[in-house]
Amino acid sequence: MAQDYNLECSDCLCCSHPALLARNSPATPLENPPNRYVLNPTGLQTPSFTDSQQDCQTSPSVSCVSEDLHDLKHRLLEIEKAMMGPDPDETTNYPLAADVENKWKEMKEIVAGGNLKQTLLACAHAVADGDNLMANWLMTELGQMVSVYGDPLQRLAAYMLEGLVAKHAFSGSFIYNSLKCKEPPPGSDLLSYMRIIYELCPYIKFAYLSANGTIMEAMRGETQLHVIDFQIAQGTQWMGLIQTLGALPSPPCLKITGIDDPANAYARGGDLNIVGQRLSQIAQSCKVPFDFHPVEVPACEVQIEHLGVKQGEAVAVNFILQLHHIPDESVDVANHRDRILRMVKSLSPKVVTILEQESNTNTAPFFQRFGETLDYYNAMFESIDVTLARENKDRTRVEQHCLAKEIVNVIACEGAERVERHEPFGKWKSRLSMAGFSPVSLSPTIHASVRSLLLKFHRNYRCEERAGALFLGWKNRDLVVSSAWK
Repeated sequence: MAQDYNLECSDCLCCSHPALLARNSPATPLENPPNRYVLNPTGLQTPSFTDSQQDCQTSPSVSCVSEDLHDLKHRLLEIEKAMMGPDPDETTNYPLAADVENKWKEMKEIVAGGNLKQTLLACAHAVADGDNLMANWLMTELGQMVSVYGDPLQRLAAYMLEGLVAKHAFSGSFIYNSLKCKEPPPGSDLLSYMRIIYELCPYIKFAYLSANGTIMEAMRGETQLHVIDFQIAQGTQWMGLIQTLGALPSPPCLKITGIDDPANAYARGGDLNIVGQRLSQIAQSCKVPFDFHPVEVPACEVQIEHLGVKQGEAVAVNFILQLHHIPDESVDVANHRDRILRMVKSLSPKVVTILEQESNTNTAPFFQRFGETLDYYNAMFESIDVTLARENKDRTRVEQHCLAKEIVNVIACEGAERVERHEPFGKWKSRLSMAGFSPVSLSPTIHASVRSLLLKFHRNYRCEERAGALFLGWKNRDLVVSSAWK
């Protein structure tokens, strides 16, 4: 008897699902029984015969006949079962169909209950298992449950669904490259969105404050400072540092090497010389001797000769949300992530400042990676929700252009196409230790400055010191970690 899954099956894939076809069709004799395929819990297999059974099919001989009539019937029954497949009335022979029925029932209950988080996870599980029928149905249902104008989970789910569709259809890379959320807006608009998130949330201010404070303390008394920034972007971080140096009785000479991928030029409206000119103007107004050295190459391609370090310079290296973009051994045998760290160590820097997301998506299997992304970005979207109204168009654009692209990349892409490869602090600590670095504890002055910063934001933000690093999070979820090394 056919199983009823209470789905509208007209012209849908469920009617051709191989497990259901096998369950709905009774076993019948075939003209050539030895070629019969039998459905069993491990898939479709051809029956295997012993040598004596093979002999019996071709030319029965006296060796096949038992003197015991009961034994003869038993042997014939075994041969018949092997050749003809299981009896259609023996429902216990079809655990797959029963499992499928229970699975659909469970999924229908989750969807009917409107549990968006569980529906997302169920869809991701179906994609991970290669269950196309279930994945397609759940994606259709999710399309009715998500909205970029809804609550934080609904908004996040809209982008996660986009990632699931991409992952399910073409393993991510093809659809990801044409997703609307990846199409960059005009540079001036993107810059304005980045400024909005800079003002709305404390994450980047926290990074700049902790990194600059650490650099100032490590460089105390030095006369030739060389700061190497592995993703200088607009150079915003160094404006405050220049002003602080300018307030000293005798400002030191400051050289900044700014590294950035040439592909990011559209956000600035030009090459890195724009950043250099802006910083030079500020340095001049603060009477700080200044030199800017642009390096327009992707971070993973940087070689030591690009950095232009000279004898007598006190070196500080800065990685703000950058190291996780550099591919490691799981992507490329060259392992640029560890190569860059060893190269930086060879410079004997006074300090290395790092800010990274506290998330584990680098080498995690797809379903685990999906769950981690859901938990991490749900906290991020909640933190945005308390500062911008849901109907605010700027909020929608900020999430679309500053966060959605990351989300889709983590979910949809694999290999070199997946550039968002976050690791938790424990893994970074191991990498840095293997490269020869030792942790530098952040001073009480920096702790006090961070606490003062957070007073300007929602009370659900929290900052804790653990293992010599500062963890900034939303409610009970750690989001970013600031640390220093030498």
